[in-house]
Amino acid sequence: MMESNPYFAVSSGGIGFQPYGYGGVFQPPPFPVVRLRGLPFNCTDIDIFKFFAGLDIVDVLLVNKNGRFSGEAFVVFAGAVQVNFALRRDRQNMGRRYVEVFRCKRQDYYNAIAAEINYEGIYDNDYHGSPPPSRPKRFIDKDQMEYTEILKMRGLPFSASKSDIADFFAEFKVVENQIHIACRPDGKATGEAYVEFVSVEEAKRAMGKDKMTIGSRYVELFPSTPDEARRAESRSRHFAKED
Repeated sequence: MMESNPYFAVSSGGIGFQPYGYGGVFQPPPFPVVRLRGLPFNCTDIDIFKFFAGLDIVDVLLVNKNGRFSGEAFVVFAGAVQVNFALRRDRQNMGRRYVEVFRCKRQDYYNAIAAEINYEGIYDNDYHGSPPPSRPKRFIDKDQMEYTEILKMRGLPFSASKSDIADFFAEFKVVENQIHIACRPDGKATGEAYVEFVSVEEAKRAMGKDKMTIGSRYVELFPSTPDEARRAESRSRHFAKED
């Protein structure tokens, strides 16, 4: 299946989103994300890949509340047309539970990522509590997040290699052999990776590549921590040993 940039391209099959509205004004396509509700509590990202078999998934975010899976998830697809196919699977079963699939906004997805990042201790403020009246955190403000030398990448092509990532950051100083591509239990890539730079300042400079593309996929960048990177690497090694 061909990959598509969810901002600018339209997947094959049917009439897609027309990028120009009245008067020839450019209108970006809607962000290709859906929300799932009613998932089994033992659900994994692999179950969601199976549920949407045949569709090109860019990212899966399982929503946790207080460290426990909530039964909800966000799924980002490679294009707006694929969202229409995904919506046809509304109220189909996963195990013994039927799953609701419905449209949502880009901001809902970003808010869920922000809450997840905050739970892991990156935000200084408590996202789950009452936001400070002067600056409510209703969105991801990456400039206000605490930086380390490590960036997290989301939305990578599943075929992306370490050399592809090194090329993506070619103009920045990456620590040699410190690119880690996260893997699922079946050994396949999750679409995420962790990259260590020579300094915090270099990592901040590299954030300028946020939402640029590798191949035909846009890639999102987030500040990360050494602990988060080590956990991801440890999980991947554990899965590799099981194979």
